[in-house]
Amino acid sequence: MSSRAEAFEHWIRTAFVDINTELEEHYFAATDRSQVTGVGEPLKQALQAEGHAHVLALLQEGNTGDGFQSGLGVLGSVGMYLAALRRHELTNPAREERSPFPEASALALHVGASLGMAPRFATSHLATHNRARAGVRKSFTRLRDEFLFIDENTRGILSLQLAADALTAIVHLGVSSPVADVMFTAARRSLEEVLRINTRLMEQLDVERFFYSVRPYYKPYRVGRQEYRGANAGDFAGINELDLLLGVCRANDPYYAQLLVDKMLFMLPADQARLRECMTYKSLLDELLELMPAHRHADWFRRNAQAYLEVCDLFGRYAAQHHDGLVSRFIAAPAATLEARSLEGITASGPPLPVLLRALEVLRDLRLGAARRDIATRHEDLVRLRAAITG
Repeated sequence: MSSRAEAFEHWIRTAFVDINTELEEHYFAATDRSQVTGVGEPLKQALQAEGHAHVLALLQEGNTGDGFQSGLGVLGSVGMYLAALRRHELTNPAREERSPFPEASALALHVGASLGMAPRFATSHLATHNRARAGVRKSFTRLRDEFLFIDENTRGILSLQLAADALTAIVHLGVSSPVADVMFTAARRSLEEVLRINTRLMEQLDVERFFYSVRPYYKPYRVGRQEYRGANAGDFAGINELDLLLGVCRANDPYYAQLLVDKMLFMLPADQARLRECMTYKSLLDELLELMPAHRHADWFRRNAQAYLEVCDLFGRYAAQHHDGLVSRFIAAPAATLEARSLEGITASGPPLPVLLRALEVLRDLRLGAARRDIATRHEDLVRLRAAITG
């Protein structure tokens, strides 16, 4: 990493965090916690000016680093800087046709294009590629609830990746393999861990602090003329690999295919490659259904189908827990108390909250294999498979 890139990184980990934390304390102490305009203006100006100096230095250097990790770090730093400017209402895509920070936009566009990623900070910057230094990882603030959210979210992502790795191994073994039990067990244990992580997060995360002091840093913002949605916890390949490998979602479904296209550039290049490869595999569900007519009474079929269904059920439980627990409690419920003016731009994904919630309900029900007439789920196929091993 160049000295200028390292200086920017150091600022992000120190003064940047200090300023954001102080601003959050001012906002949270106010009667209207959603109102940030006109609060702490000297701090905001200091944040903008200090970050701008680092951005100019990197633009003048004309070199984003000495490798992928360095470039990814610079993209994360400039992305977090722009996200903080958005959070503090120094920029807002609703009132602008282009970003008021052209130098930061130029740096983000340069690095993002060179990496093959969207030119803003992504989930990976605060999760799987958030390198700790002496036990401290990058964050926007020093608030307990932000650290809790970052850490538990990362643990969940890592566990979902482990489950996806396990199911991918079964693809290469074949779902009828007598040794597939090892990987089904690994996937089951990883998903059980995800459920424990989410339960712990829901028990310990403060709703008000998350809603007013953590979530706002994930809002959409402009880079140049283009508005980019906020980082999403699902911006990694593992969650979609599980969808596709289990067969509860299909890449030829127009709704789901659009979701994959929309998120691709928000993932690491290696994750993009993994997801593209996964889209070429036959799902475990489809493989089992093809084997079922001739082998439904075979011991291996009953054993492996039962193991598949256990993993599928756990994945459905995770989807329901995430939507009905985390999304409903920590976003939808507190948003219901806000006035209409405060709801603008409330979601990280961009669309109005009711639209986002309906989209998330569809995704939840696809993963549950729920019985719905308005969307094509795998409900009937899962019922057939269950009947085959219990009859």
